[in-house]
Amino acid sequence: MSSITKRFGPTLALRDVNLELPPGEVHAIVGENGAGKSTLMKILSGAEQPDSGQIWLDGHAYSPASPLEARRAGVAMVYQELTLAADLSVEANILLGQEESRWGFLRRAPDRERVERSLAVLEHPEIRPEAPISDLGPAARQLVEIARALLTDVRVLVLDEPTSALSRADAERLFALIRRLRDRGVAIVYISHFLEEVEAIADRFTVLRDGQSVGGGEVRQVTRERIIEQMVGRRLDEQYPHVQHTIGEPVLKLQDLSGIEAPRNVSFTLHRGEILGIAGIVGAGRTELLRAIFGLDPVRSGKVTVQSVSAPAGPAERIEQRVGLLSEDRKTEGLALQQSVADNLTYSALKPYRSLGLLNIKRRDRSVRDWLAKLRIRCRDERQMVDELSGGNQQKIALGRLLHQQADVLLLDEPTRGVDVGSKAEIYRLIGELAAQGKAVLMVSSYLPELQGVCDRLAVMSRGRLSAIRAASEWTSEELMASATSG
Repeated sequence: MSSITKRFGPTLALRDVNLELPPGEVHAIVGENGAGKSTLMKILSGAEQPDSGQIWLDGHAYSPASPLEARRAGVAMVYQELTLAADLSVEANILLGQEESRWGFLRRAPDRERVERSLAVLEHPEIRPEAPISDLGPAARQLVEIARALLTDVRVLVLDEPTSALSRADAERLFALIRRLRDRGVAIVYISHFLEEVEAIADRFTVLRDGQSVGGGEVRQVTRERIIEQMVGRRLDEQYPHVQHTIGEPVLKLQDLSGIEAPRNVSFTLHRGEILGIAGIVGAGRTELLRAIFGLDPVRSGKVTVQSVSAPAGPAERIEQRVGLLSEDRKTEGLALQQSVADNLTYSALKPYRSLGLLNIKRRDRSVRDWLAKLRIRCRDERQMVDELSGGNQQKIALGRLLHQQADVLLLDEPTRGVDVGSKAEIYRLIGELAAQGKAVLMVSSYLPELQGVCDRLAVMSRGRLSAIRAASEWTSEELMASATSG
């Protein structure tokens, strides 16, 4: 790819970007949210067209008009947001748009053979062609996306944040698959915010910042700190900023809390000024625990006490009790993407701006501008649509809504998922500042380093049950993973 430039209206998304990729190499593309990584790969995979620049594939000019045309040329992309049809089978999803036909009729037997060959490369025999996608977990769905890319003779495979919804064990199995594909001569572009993954799987890397290539080279010849500096354009003093905070009186207490399937008999006490972390693998029941506390999921037995009040409550009552939930899925649950920044920040607490039944928009917008400055959210103005912002700024808006509604207890489910390293550090600092203000934070994460770097105490959830809670400094990564994967 040579001198690739792309504009979206007045926004210059890419400027004169170059990328060279030989066969049998894993090449990492890293950069902050909005740096241009996905746009560059969409151009490579035919989903977007460049304004200028040229692409060559095996020495021949290459300019795909669509993703299907790119796949036929041997270039396939697996997006971070999976594009599977949940009501269809594995086979139907892999073939979608690539079915073979003769005289207007589908060729069922050859198609099934193609599907079985692509699944065989994965070495996951438990994924059967006839299985409904709705029956598969996140890791298996990710593999089905890859199998779809392998249906044709793929020469360049682009993986965009492929481990964002995977457990550590599933991520290791994915890495093994990537290495097998690399050894077969497939060129792989790997986009990730997890630099330890880049160090583990990539041969070379390219850093994008503000739509430009600002660095690159062989992974083993550069430090992680240097890559971070190139990504953010400055020295990042602390990856996990520490803000001094004091743990106070109890504010949230659970007694033998059980849901329909999870959680199971969970008890703990959360204090003001405390950051309590919960580790665990996908499906362990961590999200169900937060949803049960917030009143989104039914409680089968047990008791939740918030500031001495233990009556059953739904989300509206929890908000009144100053409890806020940050969903792990910001795109479908955490944000209204087609609404403005101002709407998203204030939806759960409009009372301060109401007068005689009417909403005072000017008063609300003044308040929103103050919040944008406090949270250092980068946007054009408070009227900009949320789906136009980077992932890091979207996440800060979702978190900002809880602060705007004056939540004292913050239930944070994967608060940095899909967020670049610079924005992560800002979110960690914000969480520390909230604890310093006396807020109580219950934080769920699949990323063990951030739990160990940010939290005061840690526990592990496995099959709906919570381990004993210990000081974060008393856990090792190995102990956390062993507890998460134990029966």
